[in-house]
Amino acid sequence: MTELNFPTLENPVSQQSARELRQRTARREVTERRRMTQRLRQALATNGFTLHYQPIVTLSSGFARGAETLVRLRHSRRGFIPAQQFMPVAERSDIITSIAAWALHEACRHAAALPAHFTIAMALSLPHLQSGQLVRQLLVSLNQSGLAPERLELEIAEPALLDGNDDTVFALKALQGIGVRLALNNFGTFYASLSALKCLPFSTLRLDRSLVQNLEEASGSAIVRAAIDAGHALGQTVLADGVENETQYQLLMELGVNEGQGPYFGPPVGPEEMAAMFAPA
Repeated sequence: MTELNFPTLENPVSQQSARELRQRTARREVTERRRMTQRLRQALATNGFTLHYQPIVTLSSGFARGAETLVRLRHSRRGFIPAQQFMPVAERSDIITSIAAWALHEACRHAAALPAHFTIAMALSLPHLQSGQLVRQLLVSLNQSGLAPERLELEIAEPALLDGNDDTVFALKALQGIGVRLALNNFGTFYASLSALKCLPFSTLRLDRSLVQNLEEASGSAIVRAAIDAGHALGQTVLADGVENETQYQLLMELGVNEGQGPYFGPPVGPEEMAAMFAPA
């Protein structure tokens, strides 16, 4: 006789336990976000943030033409906490515009004290870009620091081009009108259309570090070459992010990449160390 297998209902107690677990997890996440947001507000009020700078190197010469700004949160025991550990929380709150305004002001102030050929790059979050406050904050920072607009490069992540938001396009063109340089960040991860790249005023195309990590594979090299060709065809400088070793450096040189950034060229340094690099001997 063939045995018949009838489906059985999941234990109601198990269903309830799973639901309660999800609810507890959600409540814990909300509590953690609130706690982190409060900590970020306190950091703004007590000089709890600092900026570090990672060199951007011209590959053909080996000299640094600028540096990227990295926001760090000071911690009494853990030292400097990188932005990826707190910015996702900040971007879900209105505090992101305050943190970004502080970083913009400090970056312009630091850059104004460096040689005139040296540029400073800073990543913009999508909420800040669409907040309606960025242009005013930028004008105030440039005016107070005396920094020439062309010495500041603002980085926009590739997903910002995919939502078709009119506020994003308006903000980018307003930034161009001020005279700052614009860079497309994380290129190669979300497949921004070439038509968008052609229409928007980017001067630098920043290849995502994932492309650099796969560079030694045949398929990875082909993808990078295509991205480089696209950037150069549009008159853009192509920068490779996340360069880690001599092999990657040499391959990028052979492929025609203009600039590089990453551990191979040195770790991020504080503003004092950055200023000391250009101090008279």
